Order: sequence, then structure tokens, then C-alpha cells
Amino acid sequence: MSSKQEPVILGKIGSSYGIKGWLKITTYTDSVEGIFDYSPWLIKEQGEWREVKVAQWRFQGKAVVACLEGVSTRDEAQALTNCEIAVPADQMQDLPEDEFYWRDLIGCEVINTKGYNMGTVQEIVETGSNDVLLVKANAKDGFGKAERMIPFVTDQFIQKVDLAAKQILVDWDPDF
Repeated sequence: MSSKQEPVILGKIGSSYGIKGWLKITTYTDSVEGIFDYSPWLIKEQGEWREVKVAQWRFQGKAVVACLEGVSTRDEAQALTNCEIAVPADQMQDLPEDEFYWRDLIGCEVINTKGYNMGTVQEIVETGSNDVLLVKANAKDGFGKAERMIPFVTDQFIQKVDLAAKQILVDWDPDF
């Protein structure tokens, strides 16, 4: 890999499909076919990443299936079931200044506008209307909270994201 950053997980290989080495693909990209915009893929087998290329892909009903170069039998395909699909982090496109990859927000410290440390972003939940930060509160949270859910709505609740400092400034009541 050309980057020292951890690869970015884009999906997972499902079960084999047919007898010619095709695989069902679970994708985490915005559009189902978006995963095929990246090449080569990295797949994790037995804890190690290795590079693979997609030979072909197609829609199969609402799902997608793919054939990887060098995989031509059902047995070879079955050996890849449940492997994660990733790409080197440097393959990810640069985003506009006010947009962020979720992976970059995970681990950020969340501070409210009054200077109270709300905790650390553990995950982000997609709700349909807006994403929500799941913030794990500090062990000695003054408000007795274990976690907080803060809508990721810029200019309303999210005041500033400083990725270099790994901090997110929010307008949010710590008792909420």
C-alpha cells in the first residue's frame, strides 16, 4: 500500500454466486455501484491485506455480484466469503471544506461552546434526515451521561470541525 494510513473499508464479500467464481458484494458506499469506482481493491484474508482487481461486475436483482481476476471457481470464491473490501486511504477523493468522511470524525473530542468536554465520537448513525454523532461521554461526566447523540447539522449544532486538532465544537447542552 502506498499510504501509511489504515485502508478505508468500502464493503464486504458475501457468499459465492454460481459456479464460475462470482461473488455477492455488500457495499457501504453511498450508491451500490460506487464501490466499483475504486481499483484495485484490498481484501483482508487471515488478517493480511492483498490487492485484487475486479474483472467484471453486474446488478443481480437489487444486489451486485462481481468476478475478481484470478477467481474462476466456486471453491475459490467461497474462500473469500466474509472478507472485507477496502482501498488505500489515498484513493479517497478530496472533499469540499465543509464535508467530512465519517472515519475522520471517529475519535474526535466533542467540546460544547461553553468549553465542556462532552466526550469522544464513537460512531456515526445515518438517520435519513441527517447523520447523528454517537458521543461516548467521559468516565467522570458531570451530568451522569454514558453517551450523547448529537445531530450533525452544521451551523445549528455543529459549529466547527478541526480535524488537525481532532475536535468538534458543538452548540449542545451537556445535560441533553
